[in-house]
Amino acid sequence: MSFLLEIIRLGLTNLRLHKLRSFLTSLGIVLGVGAVIIMVSIGEGTKQAALRDIQALGATNVILRSTQPPESSSFGSQERSFIASFGITRTDLRRVQQAITDAAYVVPVKSVGDEMSYGAKRLVSQAFGTTPELIEVTNLRMARGRYISEADMRERSAVAVIGDQVATQFFTNRDPIGQEFRIGERIFRVIGVLRPVGLAGGAGSALVGRDLNGDVHIPITTAELEFGDVVYRRSSGSFSGEEVEVTEIFVTAPSTESVLNVADRVKRIVEVGHPQSRDVELIVPWELLENVKRTQAVWNIVLITIAAISLLIGGIGIMNIMLASVTERTREIGIRRALGATRRHITLQFLVETGSLAAVGGVLGILLGVSASVAIGQFIPWLLSQPAFEGVLDTKVSLETQVTGWSIVASFFVASAVGLIFGIYPAVVASRKDPIVALRHD
Repeated sequence: MSFLLEIIRLGLTNLRLHKLRSFLTSLGIVLGVGAVIIMVSIGEGTKQAALRDIQALGATNVILRSTQPPESSSFGSQERSFIASFGITRTDLRRVQQAITDAAYVVPVKSVGDEMSYGAKRLVSQAFGTTPELIEVTNLRMARGRYISEADMRERSAVAVIGDQVATQFFTNRDPIGQEFRIGERIFRVIGVLRPVGLAGGAGSALVGRDLNGDVHIPITTAELEFGDVVYRRSSGSFSGEEVEVTEIFVTAPSTESVLNVADRVKRIVEVGHPQSRDVELIVPWELLENVKRTQAVWNIVLITIAAISLLIGGIGIMNIMLASVTERTREIGIRRALGATRRHITLQFLVETGSLAAVGGVLGILLGVSASVAIGQFIPWLLSQPAFEGVLDTKVSLETQVTGWSIVASFFVASAVGLIFGIYPAVVASRKDPIVALRHD
């Protein structure tokens, strides 16, 4: 045992005598390990951000949405004035409510306009009529005030709950609660403000088709009374209208295990009134959630493979330097063999050196990877906020990183293994030196 400890001491001493060479030799391992950790952290951070955005829509939700079919768009290009009727009907809503009896919620949403004003301020956003259950179904939370109530529904009250973006633009220096603003020509009183949600530009926003921070919610009974089913839009001397009875229906399954079953039943119900289903779209966030997980797993493999090339290059660098070291220390090897060292001792000495280089490189790589991952998440938003990038890149883009424990452990052990594997050949070459020939070496 003491002889083995002496071999380890000699190996480490030799590395200390050539600090710069040792550092440069392990640099490939440092960069390789750091690259693995950074790549995985970016991939994991992106995955978690996408999953949060999708889960914000409700992992147990099934979303039925009215969509304008292609023939309606083409018709608009031929006529100066028209009204396109499409999408979910109240009959569809009743069928879903009666057939999906095990659903936790069946919540209708009705779009009623996109022009809002407060004094001289104008905002193009989106107003929706809905029921009190929507706040639970979509995981929204109140920042202040209250949400729509059953009493508001019964009395068809002209009240509204506004998103954070609407509150910021209309009521910058005052409390929005109790203030009045217009949706089209109708006056509504603010009773609540929603907490900001991080869906802008994310996967959830892509599913919803808008930034939820700009939404305004009113009782659906008020929406039907005040706005009807036709929404008019005027442009360039012509006008068009869309007649949509129900814009969206949120059906909440009792559990994630039953989501796909509920989605299949909803699809069959809708197909009764919409055989071609060209004006109704079915969105299942749970399916998208699973697809994101599978896609990200494949993406992680690709990123790790690319980063592993750096480890391979680092291993080749170690082997190259160690082969040069064997030639440089031929006489030393001859002396040690003459004093009684066996081939096994020589092999162990060189493996200690390569293993130490790889291990130290792995530790430095871990520090580099973790530090860079944390810095990237903060540096990219700061960089994009600089004036030089305005108008060139989307300054709202953010890069989220999340360091995972398995990437640290795996990269360290792989780095150590690479060092040992690539150090075996130089160690064997050193151990096979003939002592007599080695002693004659200059």
